[in-house]
Amino acid sequence: MAKENTRKDPKEYMRIAVDVMKKSIEERKNNKPSPYVGAVLVFPDGSYDTAYRGELREGDHAEYTLLDKKNRNRKLSDCWLFATLEPCAPGARNAPKISCSERIVNARISEVWFGIEDKNPTVDHGGINHMEEYGIKVHQFAPEFHKEIEDANKEFMKWANIKNNEAKIKKENPQDYLDKQASETNLSSLSTTALQKFITESKRNYNSDSDEFLQELKEMELLEFDKNSNSYLPTGNAILLFGKNPRNKFPQAAIKAKVNYGDGETGTETFSDALVLVPDKVDNWLKKVLPASIDRSNFKAKQITSFPIPVIREAIINAIAHRDYTKEGAKIHLDVFPDRIIVKSPGKPVLPITIESIKNFTATSYSRNKKLTFIFNEMEYMEESALGMDTFKSLPEKYELPLPIIDYDGSNVVVTFPRTIDVVREVSGIVGIEELNDEEIKGYEWIKLEREVSARQYATHFDYGYKKAQRHLAKMTKVGLIGDNGEAKTSPNYKYVPIDSDEDGHKHGHSV
Repeated sequence: MAKENTRKDPKEYMRIAVDVMKKSIEERKNNKPSPYVGAVLVFPDGSYDTAYRGELREGDHAEYTLLDKKNRNRKLSDCWLFATLEPCAPGARNAPKISCSERIVNARISEVWFGIEDKNPTVDHGGINHMEEYGIKVHQFAPEFHKEIEDANKEFMKWANIKNNEAKIKKENPQDYLDKQASETNLSSLSTTALQKFITESKRNYNSDSDEFLQELKEMELLEFDKNSNSYLPTGNAILLFGKNPRNKFPQAAIKAKVNYGDGETGTETFSDALVLVPDKVDNWLKKVLPASIDRSNFKAKQITSFPIPVIREAIINAIAHRDYTKEGAKIHLDVFPDRIIVKSPGKPVLPITIESIKNFTATSYSRNKKLTFIFNEMEYMEESALGMDTFKSLPEKYELPLPIIDYDGSNVVVTFPRTIDVVREVSGIVGIEELNDEEIKGYEWIKLEREVSARQYATHFDYGYKKAQRHLAKMTKVGLIGDNGEAKTSPNYKYVPIDSDEDGHKHGHSV
C-alpha cells in the first residue's frame, strides 16, 4: 500500500487499475470466458489499495475483494474507486450475493471511475444508474486506456455480446420498449436487403433466412421466439435496424437533410430506411450536394473545402446509435450550409457522458442504445470508443479544418462543423475567442486537444519562433481562454492548460 499526502491525477490510478487487471485469474469453466478486472481504492489521504478478479478466491469480483475482504473494517466514505469494467448491477448476482454497484453504495464511496462498459446488451447500465441514484459521481476512464482493457477482455466481450445474461436486470428503463416485441410485426416486416447488408458487412456466413442466423439474432435479443405461433418476432430494435418501413412503428426514426446552396436555392431529402442502410444513402446524397454548396460569390474558393464526408458520416452514425428514441416526433437533422455543416441529435447525452466532456473532446463511449451500437460496431461503421472523438480531433491536422463546435440546445446535441475560421468566432460561444486571429484560434484548438502544453512545445508544433509562441499564449491567457497547471512559472514542468466551461458556464482551470 502506497502512502501519499494527497490524491493524484485520476489518470495515475487508471494506469494502476489496468496494470492490476492483467493479473486476473481465469475461472476453471469451459462454458464461458471470465473477464479481466482490476480495481483501485484511493483513500482521502492519497493512500490506495488494489485487487483483481480471482485474487483471493476463484471468481470473486475485484470490487468485492477490495471492499469486503481487504478493507472491510476501514471507513471508506469519501474514497475513490477505479474499476476497469463497469460494476455489475443490482439483480445480476444470485441471492444472497449482492452486486458490486450495491457494495460500492453501501461503502459510501464518493466517486467511481470505470474503464469500459459491459458490452452485454441486457445489462443496460443498471450498475451506473444505481450508483448515480445514490449520489455517487460516476466517470469513465480516459480514452487512451480503453483499447488495452478491451484487448484483455476480447473473448469475454465477444461472449457477452451474443449471450443472454442469466440474471435479467428487472429495472424498467424508458428505452425498454425497443427491447420488446414490436406489436403487429413479424419476420416479413424486415428488409432482406438490410439483413443481407448486416451479414456482409459483419462478415457472417449465413443466409438471411437461415435458422442459424435467426437464432443468432435471437441471442442478440433482436428477435423473440413465440411458441404459440412457432415463429420469430422482431423487437423494436430489430424494426429500427432492419425494418422495411421503420417509421410505421417509430415515426421519429428519420433523418431530415437540407442543403442551402448559398444562392437562395435549397434542396431537401428524408432518409427513413432501415438504420443499417441509412449511412450509405447519406453518403451518396452528400457526394452530390457538398461540392455545389460552396458559395464562391461570398467566400474565397481557397477558404472553403468540400468537407470530408467520412467525418459527417461518423457524426450521423453516432446520432443514429446514441439519440434518444423516446422523444417521439424528434428527428435527426443534417443541414449543409456554404460555411458550416450542422448535425442535430435528439436528447441529452446519457450519463456519465456530459456536454462538457463532448465540448472538450474528452468524452468516452457509453451508449444509450446498446443493441444499435453493437450492430454498427459489428459492421465496423463506428469507433468502439470515444463517440468518434478521434475522427473529430483529426480535422485540424488531417484536413486543415477547425474543430467542430458541440453544444446542447435544450432538446438536441448540436454538432457544428465550421468550414471557415470566421464561423468559429461566430458560433463557438466561447468568450474571448473573437479577439484571436486565425493563427491564434488554431493554436487554442490544439491546446484544447493536448490539454497541457509548454511554450516550447507550442513553438515546435507550429514551427514558430519562441517569442511568437509566447505572444500567442499571452494573448490567450489575457482573454481568459487558457491558464496554467499550477506549477511555478520557473519550473520546467510549467505548462498551459485550457480553461474549460461546464454546462452552467462555470470555468475550470488555474488562471495565470
